Amino acid sequence: MLTCKEQVARASDYLDDQLSFREKLMVRHHLMFCPNCRRFMRQMRVMQATLKAMPEKPLEEDVDALAERLAALRREDNS
Repeated sequence: MLTCKEQVARASDYLDDQLSFREKLMVRHHLMFCPNCRRFMRQMRVMQATLKAMPEKPLEEDVDALAERLAALRREDNS
């Protein structure tokens, strides 16, 4: 059985489906018995889905508008 450290080292490859059949079985076997690694893998899946959902390049207008709003809020707080 894999150790938690070995499992974490394989996590990205597992999620990207880049492991051999034998390695996938070892990862799945470890996940059956380790709740901490299952939680870690869930977090990795959420992070991966979030990154995929993000736009590749933010629109400059959105960044400028956000900066303007934050500056206005800061001015209000300092008043």
